[in-house]
Amino acid sequence: MEKVLVVEDELSLQKAIVDVLGITGYTALGASDGEEGLLLAQKEKPDLILLDIILPKMNGFDVLKRLKEDETTKAIPVIMLTNLESSGDIEQALSLGAMTYLVKTNYELDDIMKRVKDTLAKAKKAA
Repeated sequence: MEKVLVVEDELSLQKAIVDVLGITGYTALGASDGEEGLLLAQKEKPDLILLDIILPKMNGFDVLKRLKEDETTKAIPVIMLTNLESSGDIEQALSLGAMTYLVKTNYELDDIMKRVKDTLAKAKKAA
């Protein structure tokens, strides 16, 4: 069973995503700040990470940078899921190694689940 880590400080959204992931057959973990997300990623080695940018303790860009610098986590695909829409934020996330960048307000839960599935399939092919 594939494992997905959701790093999101908006707890109602985190719970909704974790619940839907669970229902659709994934093992889902939640973290509500950047430090917790980074530690969980290093400990659990998820198959995919959904990562917000605006987070307490450590922002998503710093988490992404640390994940990609760490030999044990650098291959984990990361989908940025945020409310920041500027092209600068998008470019920064992609240049740091995010596979996809989703703006929360533009996507329904079903769309997010489709992206999770597609990204995991791409990562499997690349491995």
